[in-house]
Amino acid sequence: MEATIALAGNPNSGKSTLFNALTGARQHVGNYPGVTVEKKEGRCQRNGLQFNIVDLPGTYSLTAYSPEEVVARDFLVNEKPQLVIDIVDAANLERNLYLAIQFMELGIPVCIALNMIDVAEKRGVKIDTAKLSALLGAPVVPTIARSGKGKDELMDSAAALIQAGKATQPLAISYGSDVDRTIDELTPKIEAARFLAGSYPARWVALKYLENDEQIRSLGRLADPKLAGELEAVGSRLSAHLQETADTYPEMMIADHRYGFIKSVLKQGVVTYQQDLSRLFLSDKIDKVVTQRFLGPLIMAVVVWALYHFTFSLSAAPVAWVEGFFEWMGRLAETYMADGLLKSLLKSGIIDGVGGVLGFTPLIMFMFFSISLLEDSGYLARVAYMLDRVFRMFGLHGSSVMAFIVSGGIAGGCAVPGVMATRTLKSPRERLATLLTAPFMNCGAKLPVFALLVAAFFSSHEALMMVLITAVAWTGALLAAKLLRITVVKGASTPFVMELPPYRLPTFKGLLIHTWERTWQYIQKAGTVILSISILLWAMMTFPQLPDAILAPFEEQRAAELAAAPEAVAHELELAEDDAELSADAQALKDRLLSIDGQKAEAGLRHSIAGRLGTALESVTRLAGFDWRTNIALVGGFAAKEVVVSTLGTAYSMGEVDPEESGPLSEKLAETPGWSALTALSLIVFTIFYAPCFVAVVCITREAGSWKWGAFSVVFNTVLAFLLSLLVYQIGSALSL
Repeated sequence: MEATIALAGNPNSGKSTLFNALTGARQHVGNYPGVTVEKKEGRCQRNGLQFNIVDLPGTYSLTAYSPEEVVARDFLVNEKPQLVIDIVDAANLERNLYLAIQFMELGIPVCIALNMIDVAEKRGVKIDTAKLSALLGAPVVPTIARSGKGKDELMDSAAALIQAGKATQPLAISYGSDVDRTIDELTPKIEAARFLAGSYPARWVALKYLENDEQIRSLGRLADPKLAGELEAVGSRLSAHLQETADTYPEMMIADHRYGFIKSVLKQGVVTYQQDLSRLFLSDKIDKVVTQRFLGPLIMAVVVWALYHFTFSLSAAPVAWVEGFFEWMGRLAETYMADGLLKSLLKSGIIDGVGGVLGFTPLIMFMFFSISLLEDSGYLARVAYMLDRVFRMFGLHGSSVMAFIVSGGIAGGCAVPGVMATRTLKSPRERLATLLTAPFMNCGAKLPVFALLVAAFFSSHEALMMVLITAVAWTGALLAAKLLRITVVKGASTPFVMELPPYRLPTFKGLLIHTWERTWQYIQKAGTVILSISILLWAMMTFPQLPDAILAPFEEQRAAELAAAPEAVAHELELAEDDAELSADAQALKDRLLSIDGQKAEAGLRHSIAGRLGTALESVTRLAGFDWRTNIALVGGFAAKEVVVSTLGTAYSMGEVDPEESGPLSEKLAETPGWSALTALSLIVFTIFYAPCFVAVVCITREAGSWKWGAFSVVFNTVLAFLLSLLVYQIGSALSL
């Protein structure tokens, strides 16, 4: 027998940890149809039952204000899982049970996992699980997700509940005389018309109309416009009545009575306190230090520096191994393939292009591991809390911090989910300003570019440079936000409220799973999008090929050099397998031939479509230190920022005709005339600020509701990036840096 179980719970309740403990490696990740909300599914087996476990997005309610709430509710209604396991933080029982009550109102079978019971006990909170189970009419199982304690008992309870197959009656609690009377008025009308009856209980539909649930109202207008209008009119009448008599709204009244119901349950001997509640818990003690007004930012800076130092130190050797592997593949192609377009495509387009991106996979992996460590421990929430007062100075909301962090505020995120995260912002102006500036953060796609340039020109100060790059991104984003808030998106800031989860020690298994999920997405991107773009850019850098009239002089020069050289020297060069075996005359001849071949390759690249485009832009971009090859890479970066690295790899490999001398790209750049630390700094600044990738632009357009904002982000960001790069390069040149 197979059954579907939905795993639900508040953010920071340990839901993902429990999901990993139950399913292990037997899980896969995707997106729900039509949205970017992540969908996780896994499998486990217990008591003869095969469970398909779906990890719903973390949510505080089923009111459908956010995409996560809509997704969670739609899954419960449309997919009809046999059971919901609600993960409840035992140390915050009252708040967490609010979601469980809503499941019961919907008439869904519920099993409650009373998670982090050890934390609750340390805080002096003792919970009578048997009494709580009896009062709620649902199994309650104590668990410690991070250690796996209680997971077997939880699945035993779930299996027993599913096998019993008893119908679950929706929970009906009192919401006050006014609301109850209105629900009793609406419910018979809904039942008589079978209004949305195939999906929801009648009383619950009435409740949603009184809560002003826009999703349910939209579905109702499609199903029966006349009845929907009547229900909305009744809801509006109740709202006006409550405002006049109690200075409140129906949704607030309903929420108050839900919490009242929960309190009445907990007061019946369910929860007892063994210690003084006023005592300072461990998380509070830590927060006294790490969120202190002056000490907190210093600690945060040290944490960020340590993160980058850890990442670069441990990833150096694996990065070298991966780069060496792709160099070896390039040498194989050079040695065993006949000259021609196929060889050029494989070596220059695929191996050098994709290899340039995949070479940084170990670095990205260590970065993701570090981010997961900070996230799972609860420290990232403190970062948001500390930065709120700064954000308000620049016209943003404290919740904007999380969008920035997700986008790469601590390098390694992605602008796409960062833009999506702005949905939590209620103010349209703050939301717009946040989604326009979040792409300034150092996403995982920019990291390979920074890693390349830092390794080439600032290798002795890698961690410090990454901290400075992060600081520049944040400073630029905040200043840009302030500019936007006083010009195109004016308006007052709204208050900030957020939850600070307790500190907890992350599980190594959970960290590995989170790291692998994000790294695999990066690898998939390199194997699909970046591969396609690399091939396209290779074609643009290859065609049209040089006509014979231009090729002929290079061939004549080569023939002349060979003819002028003594026969013995030419023969020695032909037979030699290693430069160390060459005499001085043979080495000199080889250098002259390589110079001619390099000139021919450069002429071919300049003649190509990409070369013509890069050359056309060079008269302007030279002011910021960018040559025509760099221009080609930056144009490709509009598709995906990683392509900047792969395109540079392709562009410079075309000028490199001796595979024995082809080192890593960072070494090539460091040795290339025209490149310097100042050029690298200018390119770093441009990469931070210029147009978001194409996918991010599409998301900005969708979230802002208009293509004009997507176009605005491309134009505004690129102009700003060029002006800042120009400023850096010109000032640096004037100071002879």
